[in-house]
Amino acid sequence: MVRLPLTPAEVERGERLGTLLRRARGDRSMLQTALDAGVSPETLRKIESGRVATPAFPTIAAIADVLGLSLDTLWTEVNQTEPKRLVS
Repeated sequence: MVRLPLTPAEVERGERLGTLLRRARGDRSMLQTALDAGVSPETLRKIESGRVATPAFPTIAAIADVLGLSLDTLWTEVNQTEPKRLVS
């Protein structure tokens, strides 16, 4: 199967996802978080570092559940391109 190259927007969204998951994990170990979510520590590391910009939905849902993140909140934060500015 040939995989198309990621767009810059997809790469940026993957980086935001990784940052959000790292922040939510806090002091919790990567190993324990991965095991609790049923994913490999290497998978979690790649997602958190932005190397996997488009992870599978069940993987993200499992990690979000372990971290106590709402999928709605996760979706909103990951898909924000920049803060909204008030027009004066």
